[in-house]
Amino acid sequence: MERNMICIVCPLGCHLTVNTDTLEVTGNSCPRGEKYGKEELTAPKRVITSTVKITGGIHNRVPVKTNDSIPKELNFKCMELLKEVELKSPVKKGDVVIKNIFDTGVDVVVTRDM
Repeated sequence: MERNMICIVCPLGCHLTVNTDTLEVTGNSCPRGEKYGKEELTAPKRVITSTVKITGGIHNRVPVKTNDSIPKELNFKCMELLKEVELKSPVKKGDVVIKNIFDTGVDVVVTRDM
């Protein structure tokens, strides 16, 4: 059986076809597409981007993201945790907000100086 999907790794948006039995990927323009197609069927992951509260800054929220992808089933749990975070200015781009979120080895980091 085959599954069709669009690769989201880069702006090209390759139309992938993945054989669900052999995990053979076709339609990708680069090796990242092959990896994405296999991973999407076996253990889908996503990078989380959001904002958290901040006091003392020029805005009342600062953007954050995971520095790598986390298992898709943790997305909502991550967002719930981020609702509770409140930072104090100043923060620098790359500052770790939550280290090793849910023991994934992935950190949530600030993406803007404020």
